[in-house]
Amino acid sequence: VSGVGADKALQLARRRFMVCIMSGASSRLAFLLCGCYMVALGVHATEHCVAEDHETDYYMAAVYEHQSILSLNPLAPTSRTQALELMNRNLDIYEQQVMTAAQKGVQIIVFPEDGIHGFNFTRTSIYPFLDFMPSPQLVRWNPCLEPHRFNDTEVLQRLSCMAIKGDMFLVANLGTKQPCHSGDRGCPQDGRYQFNTNVVFSTNGTLVDRYRKYNLYFEAAFDTPVRVDHTIFETPFAGKFGVFTCFDILFFDPAIRLLGDSEVKHIVFPAAWMNQLPLLAAIQIQSAFAIAFGVNLLAANIHHPSLGMTGSGIHTPLKSVWHHDMENLTGHLIIAKVAKNPQGLVGTENATDKMDPSHGKFLKILAGDPYCEKDSQEVHCDEATKWNMNAAPTFYSEMMYDNFTLVPVWEKEGYLRVCANGLCCSLLYKRPTLSKELYALGVFDGLHTVHGTYYVQVCALVKCGGLGFDTCGQEVTEATGIFEFHLWGNFSTSYIFPMFLTSGMTLETPDQLGWENDHYFLRKSRLSSGLVTAALYGRLYERD
Repeated sequence: VSGVGADKALQLARRRFMVCIMSGASSRLAFLLCGCYMVALGVHATEHCVAEDHETDYYMAAVYEHQSILSLNPLAPTSRTQALELMNRNLDIYEQQVMTAAQKGVQIIVFPEDGIHGFNFTRTSIYPFLDFMPSPQLVRWNPCLEPHRFNDTEVLQRLSCMAIKGDMFLVANLGTKQPCHSGDRGCPQDGRYQFNTNVVFSTNGTLVDRYRKYNLYFEAAFDTPVRVDHTIFETPFAGKFGVFTCFDILFFDPAIRLLGDSEVKHIVFPAAWMNQLPLLAAIQIQSAFAIAFGVNLLAANIHHPSLGMTGSGIHTPLKSVWHHDMENLTGHLIIAKVAKNPQGLVGTENATDKMDPSHGKFLKILAGDPYCEKDSQEVHCDEATKWNMNAAPTFYSEMMYDNFTLVPVWEKEGYLRVCANGLCCSLLYKRPTLSKELYALGVFDGLHTVHGTYYVQVCALVKCGGLGFDTCGQEVTEATGIFEFHLWGNFSTSYIFPMFLTSGMTLETPDQLGWENDHYFLRKSRLSSGLVTAALYGRLYERD
């Protein structure tokens, strides 16, 4: 990343990585959402609401996790008529969700990536599924009211009419085509660009903006845009929203650069995300992004449990309303009341009870206190506690296709440290009881090269799949181990995402996050259930 614009974007984005305290359920600040979980087609609904606040401080949002109807053979040639028949079946379901959301006063709804047309196409076989896409910057167009202005825009027309019918902003994903000519050096040989595209419609059906996915995830049917779209749209109810898609969330462009605009406080995020535990489950990265940047994230994932695809939510820096379901084959609508100005960031001086003994020990360790440092045998933090550092052997295990260096977490309380390359990760912990499970503290500092290439620095406390060291890094969803802990590392990036999961794919919010003596830390006590993963996931974009 280079240039004055990039530097400015970096500076503004970094400001969002202030030290922050995350409220627990008892805090009034935690009540940012009034969530209504709603199963598709209104079969079942339960509402979770909070005390009354000023209604003008909130807006109503919805995301829909869609169990899409897929082509039986996406590689086979088909006609435009046949393609529209399939897509209209999915659009019928979309329209039902819009009308359900409208009854709840929803002002913006987000649908997932690939939800209308499906996936696993070739460049040729997807062509009948593509709509023509004029640039909203060049052409002001209302597809519902002007259906004959452009050919091959039937999907855009239906989406536009849904926005009008529901009286809401609507964000959806579809495949689009754009003719090009030989004078364009980037023009593909078949004379057209094909893009994975998000579209935004206003309440009156006008096509407000579009975003063409930049970081494609092995999508042979689509082209990468020559230039990155930095798509920001304005709403009358909550100001500016940014837009990006699925795999984009792991990269600087466009996700981080969008946040260079300090007025962008909301992100819409269509995805077709395959869960990968222990570090990159869909709801995990969604929540981590909202917490790390202090923004609201409206995330709609596709629902195909057999492919590991589930996990949607409406996430704020303090609280999430989410859905993760690997068993049922039905869509799911989430509706929540969302703060227009996300809260939760405060300075360190206000973040912690100074009398908290565990935090005092943490600060002493960081300060290199002579009464709290490692000698050849032990770490001393007070006279009553001695931790044997030699009891934890270093071992190696594969996690997320990366070779992590780990130490087992065997004791009821203690302090552990493990290093790889330039990154050292530390854990100060206490457990009320020991469970019959193996936990480990792991570190990785290097280039990830499987299913994408990007540089990460990771400190992770994870539950292992079994009792053997070789099971650490396996996918786990259930756990009983309860911890109070500080996890920290000497990260060389300010872009650090707190990944936090407990038993049953439950999201937890850190009590505190921030920088202390050039180390980034996460602090948590009072877990609601057994710990599955607590990790600090750092991204070094410049090393990709």
